[in-house]
This record gives sequence, structure tokens and C-alpha cells, in this order.
Amino acid sequence: MRSSERLVVVLASVGDTWPHKDWPAPDDQYVDRVVRVSPPYDGLGETTADVVVLHCEDPAASFPGLLDVLRTRGVPAIVVSARQDTDAVVEVFRAGAGYLVEGDHCPQMMSSAVLAATVGHTYLSPTACDALREGASRMAATDEAMERLRALLSPREQQIMELLSTGLGAQQIGQRLRLSEKTVRNNLSNIYAKLDARSGTDAVLRWLGATPVLRT
Repeated sequence: MRSSERLVVVLASVGDTWPHKDWPAPDDQYVDRVVRVSPPYDGLGETTADVVVLHCEDPAASFPGLLDVLRTRGVPAIVVSARQDTDAVVEVFRAGAGYLVEGDHCPQMMSSAVLAATVGHTYLSPTACDALREGASRMAATDEAMERLRALLSPREQQIMELLSTGLGAQQIGQRLRLSEKTVRNNLSNIYAKLDARSGTDAVLRWLGATPVLRT
């Protein structure tokens, strides 16, 4: 996030207009302005976006096209959808995007998700988080492999990973554990190194047993 400026958010809606008229509020502490675009998202080339929020019915049909555009620009994304099945959530999460299930979030959570995306955290609403855990359990490694993975981390790092895997960001984790945000981020950097994880998304998938540890 730019230190002295609020964010520019692109709202990408598929098939209808942006349904959340109460977000962002005029006095939102994080969002400065919004820009609305529709498929094929040509408008993304005309704005300096900090985050893109995609509202769609079926992420499997709508998200890949947006993702292709975003890959060339390095802009983080959040999907907002009524779909809450495991496959939909896991595929979006694997791509590094946040996921908010309709009816499972409030305006404040939307703003938190947008801010989190700018600092590399993949935000999930509670229902989306449950779906991710369900998906990970289907693909989970053996108990022995999971024990080896958890043994790589200190008790404090294990606490942080458990909270990270529930959708919390560094600031929220710090509040829960009474640590500074900087301390949490330093711990996360150490965790990523120990797990050979490239990102928070990768680390969570490894922690949940859905991706094997590369180094033991």
C-alpha cells in the first residue's frame, strides 16, 4: 500500500452491476476511489489500480480471464461470489486471490480484505476458509509428513501459521498473540524460508497438508 495515499480499487462485475451499494463508504479509511470495469477488462489498462475486486456468479468461468490480465500487471485480486463450494474456493486461493462468500462478510471485512491484498495477504471470509480447509483435508499428506512439517516450526511459528490459515492477516495475528505487526511479519518470513514457501498462500497450503514440503 502506498504510505501516504488511500487505495484505488477496480470493481469488476460480471453480468450485472456492483451489488454492494454500501461499499466503499465515502469515508472509508482505506479506499480513495473506485473504477468499474466489465469483461474483457480493457479499462484496467487505463487506471493505476491497487486491487481488483471481481464480483461473479461462477469464478471458474470468470476468474481465469481476469487473472490473465492481472498477471501482466502484478495487481492483487479478491473474488466475491455466492459460490462456496470447495473446488471454487481452492482454485481461487491457489491463484493467490482472496475470496469472500456473499452473505458471509460485512463492509468492514471487505475493506480489510482490500488492504490485506496490497501487502500480500490472501484474505478469506469464514465460509471460504472452511471450504479451503475441507479441500486441503481431501488432499492432505500423511500424518507422518504433517508431523515433519510442523516440527520445522517453533511453537510460536506454529501458532502464527494456525491463525494465518484461518484467514487472519499479520495485524490481526499480532493482536491475537499480543505481538507487534513487525514481529509477526518477521516470523512469517522465517516460516516461508523453513517451508520453502513462495508466499502466504503457498505456506497455508503446505500447513494444511495440501502441498508437500520440499525440504525436510
